Amino acid sequence: MQRRPRRNRSGKAIRDLSQETILTANDLIFPLFLLEGKNLKTEVSSMPGIYRLSLDLMLKEIESCMKLGIQAFDIFPVVEESYKDKMATRSYDDSFFYLQALKTIKREFPEALVITDVAMDPYSSDGHDGIVRNGEILNDETLEVLSKMAIAQAETGVDMIGPSDMMDGRVGFLRDSLDDAGFSNVGIMSYTAKYASSFYGPFRDALDSAPKFGDKKTYQMNPANRKEALIEAELDYIEGADVLMVKPAMVYLDIISDLKANYDLPIAAYNVSGEYSMIKAAGQKGWIDAERARDETLLSIKRAGADMILTYFAKEFMVAHRAK
Repeated sequence: MQRRPRRNRSGKAIRDLSQETILTANDLIFPLFLLEGKNLKTEVSSMPGIYRLSLDLMLKEIESCMKLGIQAFDIFPVVEESYKDKMATRSYDDSFFYLQALKTIKREFPEALVITDVAMDPYSSDGHDGIVRNGEILNDETLEVLSKMAIAQAETGVDMIGPSDMMDGRVGFLRDSLDDAGFSNVGIMSYTAKYASSFYGPFRDALDSAPKFGDKKTYQMNPANRKEALIEAELDYIEGADVLMVKPAMVYLDIISDLKANYDLPIAAYNVSGEYSMIKAAGQKGWIDAERARDETLLSIKRAGADMILTYFAKEFMVAHRAK
């Protein structure tokens, strides 16, 4: 045989030299859950090893992560039910703990990339990403609320907003709103292809943000659809998105690859809570080697074309590989 591919697998050194996909801290974004209060740390029961943190402890966590090389953080607020209303008014209240915390985080870590979530569901008494009227999710009216939220977040000094609501036209609306308010340097990481997935359950546990009725299928994408993701991507591209995201990641690797092949913007992928929890649970049962499954999963996401990966594995991945 003239060609023997196994020659390039014969030992660790040659395998390392011929490895096509390399994962580093520069590929990772670490999602964090922010609690109101002080000295508070509660584990998300459905996400072993992931905690809701008050600001004082989150600052320590960010410092620890940055020493490992992680530079980017997506921060989500845990909003008490008493703060929620149908119009998500707390989302743009400057005195609210989330916005105040963002100011502190950027002041303490100006070199960190701080990303925020723009959607009504954490603040909405309905638990939906848009304004609800007579059981319908209103698109255009919701954009006004998202605009107020985005500007309020930009005023804290954050670097990038992440509209995750899947309302039509929101990227262009938010880009215009931010520019008009003097925040042309604030980036938009659009949740471009966000599917109506079964893998979001642990995240909703973490934030207590599940919809109070119905589901999100009228605005999140049908898992059966592939070409539709290119329609969404084209719109976000035209409207001024800086990063296009696919969510979830593991079971949508084809969508990541499609966006990478068709657009010259950075592609993000969200390795979501359910994907994390499956590996953790199977590892605890002894059914799989969780560390190897973690690394294989993250490599597959990057191999598919993701330039950046939002993952709850970010810190433990870096701890494990720094130790090696």
